[in-house]
Amino acid sequence: MSYPGYPPQQSYPNPNQMPPYPTQGGYPGGPPQVGFNPMYPAQNVGPYPPAAGGYPPAGYPPAGYPPAGYPPTGYLPAGYPPAGYPPAGYPPAGYPPATQTYAPVQEYAPPPTSAPPPSHSSYPGSTQTGQQHAYGGGATATTTTSLKKFTPTIRPKQPYGPAEEEADAAALRKAMKGLGTDEKAIIAILSNRSNAQRLQISRKYTALYGKDLLKDLKGELSGNFEDVVVACMTPLDQFFAKELHDAISGLGTNETTLIEVLCSLNNAWIHAIKNAYQTKYKKSLESDIKGDTSGYFERLLISLCQGMRDENPTVNPGQVAADVQALFQAGQNKIGTDEATFNAILVSRSLPHLREVFKQYQQSHGKPFEKVVLSEFSGSVETGLLAIVKCMTDCSLYFAERLHDSMSGAGTKDKALIRIIVSRSECDLGDIKVAFQQKYGKSLESFINSDCSGDYKRMLVAMVTPM
Repeated sequence: MSYPGYPPQQSYPNPNQMPPYPTQGGYPGGPPQVGFNPMYPAQNVGPYPPAAGGYPPAGYPPAGYPPAGYPPTGYLPAGYPPAGYPPAGYPPAGYPPATQTYAPVQEYAPPPTSAPPPSHSSYPGSTQTGQQHAYGGGATATTTTSLKKFTPTIRPKQPYGPAEEEADAAALRKAMKGLGTDEKAIIAILSNRSNAQRLQISRKYTALYGKDLLKDLKGELSGNFEDVVVACMTPLDQFFAKELHDAISGLGTNETTLIEVLCSLNNAWIHAIKNAYQTKYKKSLESDIKGDTSGYFERLLISLCQGMRDENPTVNPGQVAADVQALFQAGQNKIGTDEATFNAILVSRSLPHLREVFKQYQQSHGKPFEKVVLSEFSGSVETGLLAIVKCMTDCSLYFAERLHDSMSGAGTKDKALIRIIVSRSECDLGDIKVAFQQKYGKSLESFINSDCSGDYKRMLVAMVTPM
């Protein structure tokens, strides 16, 4: 540690350093004799300490000592070290660490919520190009798609503090008070706040009025408009848990919902949703899946529920080649299908790794990997594996197709439409809109306008339209 003026550049006597033994006065540089104190001018007199009146000797310290300017200005500064420094507990235990590690940037991650679930940095669908990644003993590989910056349609309002929360809470109270309901005011607020900000408004509403905002909204609204508002007001891990429970409970199983949720989210989200599910329903998600599905589809879902996909962004060329060969031997090059091999590779490998596998599989064996899955599987397990392939390849396109399916044909699959728009609006719904337009030649807003109506339609369009 250094301080201004220290160490000093000029030479000056150091009171903590003994000078060399004098060579005069009878002490030729050797060890001093009894009665000699080398810190004083040499005296060849009597024992030490000297007799009373002879200490210190006359003329000591010599004139001009200490020299002018000593100690130098700034050494040590007045008031140093300051009181209370270093603070108690500093440095912290274990510091400095033996090694320093950094978590790699995840290839995909879902939106934020109040639980701890993970932050909203990214979703399936991005990786870097032209970046060399070290692996193991020095082998390197380059990921194959360009870095993607996600485009949300809803961003947190800024600035947003206690005053803004109170104003929103008061506006919602006014919209529901008295005769009738001001749905436009509710839409204007809730479609332009993040999930975390809506939960802040809910807490402020309770503090101001002693009432539950969600219950008040449910009492004033109805139908699909109520459903989308309730979804917006629910922490996202709890919302996903309810969607999975609804897909499993009752008559039949909504396999597409199970597939969409479990195939498109990263490890941290899977664990957050499992915890929320256990808390709300007092049963594990795995046990309910086992009770409602079977065969290879059950195995696929249970594997996904473990949340153990590799999320390291590095790609090992040797492992890619081995997986391409293993998948070929398990499918095209075999009578029948080794389902376990497909399951093990597609559920556990990282996004950039699988992209490279799909690319090299087509180069080596002349068949797009989606067609391999279609030719080797059928039913729900085929749908599940295809969802994984699509999410790893182009997640925006996968959700564009899911939105189109929810609005095409007879009737509207409102639960799917609400789930996708609410859960993706704070991350990549802007990218999904672009993919939708490119594939179907019409905007997502135009599909919603033609397929929905009333305040429900207005709320969805507001959430899809960037702030």
